[in-house]
Amino acid sequence: MIKQYADQTIDHTGQSMKYLILICTVAALGGFLFGFDTAVISGVVGFVKSEYAMSAAREGWFVSVALLGCIIGVLCAGKLSDSYGRKKVLLLSAFLFTISAIGCCLVQPEQQLIFFRLVGGLGIGVASMVSPLYITEFAPASLRGRLVAVYQLAITVGILCAYFSNAWLLHVSEQMQNMPSDGGLLSWIVQEHVWRSMLGMGVFPAAVFMLSLLAIPETPRWLMSKGREQMARKWVYKVNGAEGAAKELAAMKAATVPTGASMKELLSPLYKTALIIGLLLPCLSQLSGINAVIYYGPRILDAAGFTLGGAFGGQVSIGIVNMLFTFVAIFTIDKWGRRPLLLTGAALACMALVIIGLLFFFGITEGPWILLLILLYIASFAFSFGPVCWVIVGEIFPTHIRGRAMGLATLSLWVANFFVGWLTPVLLDHVGPAATFWLFALLCSPTLLLTWKLIPETKGKSLEAIEAYWRERKK
Repeated sequence: MIKQYADQTIDHTGQSMKYLILICTVAALGGFLFGFDTAVISGVVGFVKSEYAMSAAREGWFVSVALLGCIIGVLCAGKLSDSYGRKKVLLLSAFLFTISAIGCCLVQPEQQLIFFRLVGGLGIGVASMVSPLYITEFAPASLRGRLVAVYQLAITVGILCAYFSNAWLLHVSEQMQNMPSDGGLLSWIVQEHVWRSMLGMGVFPAAVFMLSLLAIPETPRWLMSKGREQMARKWVYKVNGAEGAAKELAAMKAATVPTGASMKELLSPLYKTALIIGLLLPCLSQLSGINAVIYYGPRILDAAGFTLGGAFGGQVSIGIVNMLFTFVAIFTIDKWGRRPLLLTGAALACMALVIIGLLFFFGITEGPWILLLILLYIASFAFSFGPVCWVIVGEIFPTHIRGRAMGLATLSLWVANFFVGWLTPVLLDHVGPAATFWLFALLCSPTLLLTWKLIPETKGKSLEAIEAYWRERKK
């Protein structure tokens, strides 16, 4: 059987690479949905707050209820993906997001709108855990960093597309204001309530994601853990070629333990350090304030003196920088390593946050300075926290507990994100932008200590070699 697959693949390493890129790109579309949903709300929240006469607390709840859904989704995703496979759970995510986009576009009562935001959050929470897990389990060690970083790139592309979509729909709506309404659905969701079309646009990427998932396989490591060795061999040979497949299969077989291990093993001393990293790094990435800028960028820029159109334009600039600097990680993470990127990015992010706070404190809001420093912060996050976090948490746990471990890691991210999304408008109203940015800088700074003291360099190591590292470290 091995020879049969080898004969099929030995002369097709180029095709193997193309297929690997294809399946990882499809999985990364879950990141696109994550980014789109994260950013689209920045253009929506002002209109919804005005239409429903929301207080700052209700505004924060409207934004963060999707994050509550993400928390619930992550709590379920680890066990579901270990039991039923990574691919099926990704299909569930795409379905939930589709239902959410349609519901948010069409329902009128505030509570129904919040319910469909919660449904969308369930889908995003599931995808945010399973998409990087899927890529991690397919990618060879030499390419794993950059392929998982493609997931973060997809998030930034989704954010940028949401900004462009919001700005374009706002422009169309403004053009239609001088035209009489025809009373139809299109007029209602674009001309009269443009925020509905902004939320409804999410149905298109969700549908593409759902259809694309039908064309990709289950991960070989999950198949191997379920005893489906022949099917696992097929996909390992297809994506690695004959030269690398034998070595990959041998490592996988040696390390394979049935999935669904108990939480007791995950909490054992053997994986204590890995668990600390997996819980703290995603949490700190959100407490640095990234989604305060993504969710409330127009409001922050408004406080800096930008007009509504200028604030939307500033958000587009944020999205462009976010995407471009993610390429820095893609091209360097497997060359320079995870730790140098994380240390450099976290230090620059802290510095930018402190200076932004100083500018607001001294009232220096004229000119482009605040926007430029926000762009510096975004760039620093984009090549460090954003991609490196997903790469590290996907690498440091063994296959048989990776699903549940990544579930806990992603849960910590969404819990922190929930509180940031909920409390940011309250902080902006009650303590002001300066203190808000200083608080984010303070919460960001422990990342430097965590990276320096605990996070190992995993560049170029197979998942099985990383698992062996923890065993040797324990000895």
